[in-house]
Amino acid sequence: MSPTIAIVSGVTLLTIVGIESGGAFLLRTLRRSSGFTDLQRSFFRAGHAHAGVLVILGLTVLLLLDAVGVNATLQWSGVGVLASAILLPAGFFLSVLGPHASKPGPLVGLIWAGAAVLALSLVVAAVAIVVAGVAGLA
Repeated sequence: MSPTIAIVSGVTLLTIVGIESGGAFLLRTLRRSSGFTDLQRSFFRAGHAHAGVLVILGLTVLLLLDAVGVNATLQWSGVGVLASAILLPAGFFLSVLGPHASKPGPLVGLIWAGAAVLALSLVVAAVAIVVAGVAGLA
């Protein structure tokens, strides 16, 4: 594993502590009967779920890219997946801030940006892994 990918992976593992703290916050919010709208509860739940799943997916993509020997430039597509693990949840959380939010605010665009980064990163990573696999057959 390249030193850069090792560092990125280690730092990413530390972010799971933050996701865990977010889970504790989510449990507290869901137990309250007042203070948050249904939209806020739904968006908080979606943000937390996306963060956890995308961090694990990002780490898996990094390991796959490294395992098949993809060059260092294309390995950054795994970092793109990890970037989507920031953008998507940020959009869910930040777009419903404020008291009595009844519709998402302008920061909902972060969800779309995160989805685009995720799709592009996964396509690049998938093609790089397939190409490395085909090259290994020769």
